[in-house]
Formats: sequence, structure tokens, C-alpha cells
Amino acid sequence: QVRFVESGGGLVQPGGSLRLSCVASGREFTIYNMAWYRQAPGKQRELVARILTDGTTNYADSVRGRYTISRDSANNNTAYLQINSLKPEDTAVYTCYADDGRWGYWGQGTQVTVSS
Repeated sequence: QVRFVESGGGLVQPGGSLRLSCVASGREFTIYNMAWYRQAPGKQRELVARILTDGTTNYADSVRGRYTISRDSANNNTAYLQINSLKPEDTAVYTCYADDGRWGYWGQGTQVTVSS
């Protein structure tokens, strides 16, 4: 069983910043890749950023330059998503994803709302 602890979401004004955290844990669970997805109301879930086991990062075009995904150097099971210059269209439920090379696992999600 894989457990996720996600945090950092909330209400922020346009132009503001947030840092999302995701800690994945589970017995005999070795994480390879981690990612953040988001789903806005009425829209499909989309990949916003991922970080591979070798440190390679990928971003959706809509967030590149504003979002930064990283992994904790001391705990490979922890990922962060730094979000800057937030826009109202960034409002969504942000969900952490991790895989062990064979199976993918999802967190419960954290709400990010951008509004003045």
C-alpha cells in the first residue's frame, strides 16, 4: 500500500506563489518517477510537471517557466512543485503521482485556488 501526504495548496491572489509538497511512502516501495497533475473544474486531468529518476524534468507548455518540480535530495520519495506567477486559470486540484517502474500511484489531491 502506498500512502501520500500532499500539502501546500490554498487560496492565493493572482501573481502569487505556492509550494506544493508530496511525500510518498509504503513498505517495499521504491519510487522511480514522480509527477504533478491537475484537474480544473469541467476539464480533463492534465500533466503539469514530472521528474524522472535521473532528474530529468518535463513541463506542460502552459506552465513552463512558472512551475518548477524538484525532488528532495535527502528523501527521494518527496517531490515539490514551486508555482510562481499564479493565474486564475491555474485553479485546479493538484495531484501527486509516483511510479515504481511498474505501477503508478495517485495521491488524494490538494486544491489550489487563484482568485482576488
